Amino acid sequence: MPWRSLPGRIAEQAMIRPQAPALLWHAEEVSYAELRRMAGAAAVQLVGLGLPSVEPVAMVAKKSPEAIAVVLACLMLRQPVLLPSAELGAETLAGLLDRCGARRLPDPGQLTCGGGEFADPEESDPDDVVLLLTTSGSTGLPKVVPLTGGAVERFTDWAADYFGIGPESGVLNYAPLNFDLCLLDIWTTLARGGCVTLIDQDLAANPAHLLAQFRARPVQVVQGVPMLYQLLAQAAEADHGLMLDGVEHALLTGDAVSARGFEPLPALLPKAIFHNVYGCTETNDSFIHTIDPMDPMPYGTVPIGRPIDGVRALVLDEDGAELDGPGRGELVVSTPFQTVGYLDSELDRGVFSERPDGRYYRTGDLVRRHADGVLTLEGRRDYVVKVRGVRINTTEVEAALRSHPAVDEAVVLAEPDELAGMRLHAVVERAEGARLNSLIIRQHIAGLLPRVAIPSTVELVDTPLPRTSTGKLDRKAVQRVSRQAQTDRPTTATGG
Repeated sequence: MPWRSLPGRIAEQAMIRPQAPALLWHAEEVSYAELRRMAGAAAVQLVGLGLPSVEPVAMVAKKSPEAIAVVLACLMLRQPVLLPSAELGAETLAGLLDRCGARRLPDPGQLTCGGGEFADPEESDPDDVVLLLTTSGSTGLPKVVPLTGGAVERFTDWAADYFGIGPESGVLNYAPLNFDLCLLDIWTTLARGGCVTLIDQDLAANPAHLLAQFRARPVQVVQGVPMLYQLLAQAAEADHGLMLDGVEHALLTGDAVSARGFEPLPALLPKAIFHNVYGCTETNDSFIHTIDPMDPMPYGTVPIGRPIDGVRALVLDEDGAELDGPGRGELVVSTPFQTVGYLDSELDRGVFSERPDGRYYRTGDLVRRHADGVLTLEGRRDYVVKVRGVRINTTEVEAALRSHPAVDEAVVLAEPDELAGMRLHAVVERAEGARLNSLIIRQHIAGLLPRVAIPSTVELVDTPLPRTSTGKLDRKAVQRVSRQAQTDRPTTATGG
């Protein structure tokens, strides 16, 4: 097919179906014509600011129709747009904007309220950078991940075809606007003429708000972290077993779903095909697995599956040698949708590498390839620590802890120790009403882990562990809270 940029595709939808709903926001529809009007108004204002076309701008705002219109205006102007988290601290945000040389834009409501006509520009080059996403920033400033228009087009084509997204589709968008998940939820849907149901970021943990959006307009495709599905299950239970039987595809992403977390989903979404989707910000989606509701965890966990169309994947052992058959190692991938490298090319070292068949990205994820070729995640390379000279992956310890029926969540932290080098400290969230103590935990994991992998100390909590805005465990926050708790009161020792 001839090259057609994302703003060109959305403009085409606005021309042929102007009154069709593009966005649903708090049960109110925004048509393609209205979205195009807001984007045009923002484009006029942006031109008036005299922005250099080769330098990025930063749109720092929570998700809203106006914010989406401003991003679209930047795309129309061929102005690279940086999308940092709207919840970054002021110092971190200032450092990020300085690193990118990005000028912060005015509030989206201010940019989209004006009038004026803006003619569509000529098509951009597929190699032009259009979006700059950021990583989570778990170690210092977030890394900036540029995406070209061609990469975005290839992804939207794949996603629309795979999940059947078209003019009659309703797609739920749960993630904040700065997340790469929005490439499917928002931009694929708009490129193909569907309607995006936007979940207000400030109400993302409110089951009633989630349910209201499903009732306002049919949704066929849902993508979200496990927390989204837990909230929907809670809402359905409170509504006497409500079923969301209009959903055709349910995508789980971003974090591992537990057996208990998946259990209510087939009844909640009785007509849905369940998919586990794996990818990184740097590569976008790389693997997909269709979950069998009768046997969701054939290897003890939900697999990430097999590479999607066009993706090449390698599994490398500890020495960097490629594994041909079953085995365990680090996952290295190359996708048609990936970035060419970080904005700061110095950060590419040791992460991106050139091979004869393309540019590959080291994910840092440890996987196991099974005899049938299916992959399962087994933790992170950077979560491997040495305790008394033995390599321990803390995510494996967490999985053992979570396998107890009275444990809702667990995080294992590695802390310096004079004798052992490192010691493991577990923070365990008990299920509501559970009578769980450290002795019971110790007895449970003793049969699952080598002695050296059993945490030296266990901290039991009855409140939910801190999470990010999209429901992922916030390990840095857990560590801060745990350290404060250890200062305020003694931690329960479990030996080891």
